Amino acid sequence: MAHKSKKKANATPRKIAVVTGGGDCPGLNAVVRAVVISALNRGWEIYGIERGFEGLLHKNRIVRLESHHVRGIIHTGGTILGTTNRGNPFKLVSDKKMDKKGKATTSDVSAEVAKRFKKLGFDAMIVIGGDGTLRIAAGLADLGMPVVGVPKTIDNDLAATELTFGFSTAITTATDAIDKLHATAASHERVMVVEVMG
Repeated sequence: MAHKSKKKANATPRKIAVVTGGGDCPGLNAVVRAVVISALNRGWEIYGIERGFEGLLHKNRIVRLESHHVRGIIHTGGTILGTTNRGNPFKLVSDKKMDKKGKATTSDVSAEVAKRFKKLGFDAMIVIGGDGTLRIAAGLADLGMPVVGVPKTIDNDLAATELTFGFSTAITTATDAIDKLHATAASHERVMVVEVMG
């Protein structure tokens, strides 16, 4: 009996979108790869939304992903989907529209994003991002878009997570750099100031 229900669940293929938002951090491509492989193993269609949420508004920024797209990307930095800090559909920055002071204006295109999401036939969107990106995802969920959030930040400052991916690599890299600078500072009898994120 359980076997029949499993087949029935797989009878309607799912159409899933994956998007990365905000800054990049180590591990993004590994998560994108895991999402793609997991979806394909279930017989689902998986689409990458390039350059953040704004990519949903542009046909040429929605790419169907297959296993060859994610082959060999686990240790590659950044994200194959691209990302942006300016892609908030609730306050989308427009470089083409300026206010009287010459500053870029913003507009709320969230309803258009939700409408396009539905028109494209997506069943859900997997959102990989930090606190700002996940706040946007929550807002889109309020508009009826099924969303799954994957927290990421090198700052390790997201609520409800003990350790975010990206943090460990950032600490290791910063520690290694500081150790090397310590030797240089000692050799030259100098004090060095190092600024790190987080």
